Amino acid sequence: MQLFTTAEAAAYLRLKERKIYEMVAEGAVPCTKVTGRWLFPKAELDYWLAASVTWPAGVTRPEPAPIVSGSHDPLLEWALRESGSGLATLAVGSEAGFMRFAAGETVAAAIHLHALDDAEADANVASLKSRSDLHDAVMIAFCRREQGFLVPAGNPQKLGSIDDVISKRARLATRPKGAGAQLLLLALLGRAKASLDQLAVVSPVAPTGPDIAQAIRAGRADTGIATRGVAHAAGLDFVPIVWEPFDLVMRQRDYFQPPLQALLKFLQSDEFAVRARELGGYDIQSAGSVRFVN
Repeated sequence: MQLFTTAEAAAYLRLKERKIYEMVAEGAVPCTKVTGRWLFPKAELDYWLAASVTWPAGVTRPEPAPIVSGSHDPLLEWALRESGSGLATLAVGSEAGFMRFAAGETVAAAIHLHALDDAEADANVASLKSRSDLHDAVMIAFCRREQGFLVPAGNPQKLGSIDDVISKRARLATRPKGAGAQLLLLALLGRAKASLDQLAVVSPVAPTGPDIAQAIRAGRADTGIATRGVAHAAGLDFVPIVWEPFDLVMRQRDYFQPPLQALLKFLQSDEFAVRARELGGYDIQSAGSVRFVN
């Protein structure tokens, strides 16, 4: 998560620092206070800006693109194609995908967020609940997924936890800022009272879970966080960390439109259930059900 200082936030918003402090006092700008300093999450500022855009009289907001932005997932990618929904995916990570959805750029977002102070908290619901600008949004369960450390066959370094990754200086492939797997890594580090500086991080950053797997198969990395399904497809071993909710967020008006209805109907099919079993690490009992309505 990128955090701005007051001066950086003022420069980003093209305002004077004094104005930023006034807005903080009025509760008019998203911010957080850490050890006495005000910090401003860039993603939240972007959400806030997008939500405040006004349109001239007679001009309607463009329809969102038929794209599900957010986290990459092999089962979701397959379901979008096989359902005949006509929807595409844009794998930019959970936070960036949610931001694009909130800005009206995409019809839905696929997210698996993690609270930095609790790796097992339901951060998806908490994030949507906190967004007053998404008062007409609904969260639909896609699945629960098993996340963990991908390791070479046989787990030669005997990695079992984040503490092992740190102490054994295992070369770690990471995901971009704001990706769900990266948020999970930060949550694990927080729980272990450790920091990114203590990790042997390799470059470049891996855009998706399969890129984590490729880095390990190529011998460039020893481990990285991704789903069991990704490990299974790549022939790698898997060290489980947590089961997480993987959800789709959409506007209520779009929920009833043919593209998303085709996808949601497909989630109840035998074909979807078979594919989930084949990939491994998926719990689809609640697939297609409403998890939260703003």
